Amino acid sequence: MDLYSQKATSIPQKSVIIFLEIVLLFFSYWILFKGGGDVLFEKVGINISAENFVGRTTIFVFNLVVFVRMTFMMLYLLKRKIPWEESISVPLAFSLYYIGFSLFVYNRETVFGGMDYFGIILFGIGSLLNTVSELQRHFWKKKAENKGKLYTKGLFGYSMHINYFGDVLWVTAFAIITQNYYAFLLPVFLFCMFAFWNIPLLDKYLSSKYKEQFVKYSKKVKKFVPFVY
Repeated sequence: MDLYSQKATSIPQKSVIIFLEIVLLFFSYWILFKGGGDVLFEKVGINISAENFVGRTTIFVFNLVVFVRMTFMMLYLLKRKIPWEESISVPLAFSLYYIGFSLFVYNRETVFGGMDYFGIILFGIGSLLNTVSELQRHFWKKKAENKGKLYTKGLFGYSMHINYFGDVLWVTAFAIITQNYYAFLLPVFLFCMFAFWNIPLLDKYLSSKYKEQFVKYSKKVKKFVPFVY
């Protein structure tokens, strides 16, 4: 977990990530609104039987919000070094959202309804949990008197990794809008990746850095899902 302790601006790597994600956004737009979905599905022998403009538009708006939010967080909040391999792996991971959910929603047949409005609300909640928690921690750490201390306040007082929980919520919202059962594999995979990979690694780093502060924090606050786990 040495990566978390290495500070750097990583401007070239961040520029590559932003450029590749913009390319993915254009590809998403082509799929959803310029007949790209027809082309791709025809190549694998799938007939398009529906054209749910509202569902497709919602997914694209979600894509734009995710791009703006993540770009802001990367440029403004992320202080650690970004390895060159991460400048490729991050856009590849986000292609699952930008492209994957665009394809999942493309042939949606159901009418936009109550479940979709729930999905929009869930997307907003997840996005806020992720971004607001990161901002709260950022401003707290900027104060000199908090140097060397573990942040346990704000939204992180409800979950040790509330930012990751927010990620799972907004990805689940994408799947809800697609009305495609296969799309729910993505939030399930994300949850497992956080629970069994990212969180254990990050906890190991935090434990070694903050020692007793971390032990006390971990005994008081749930690890991932607030009030549950």
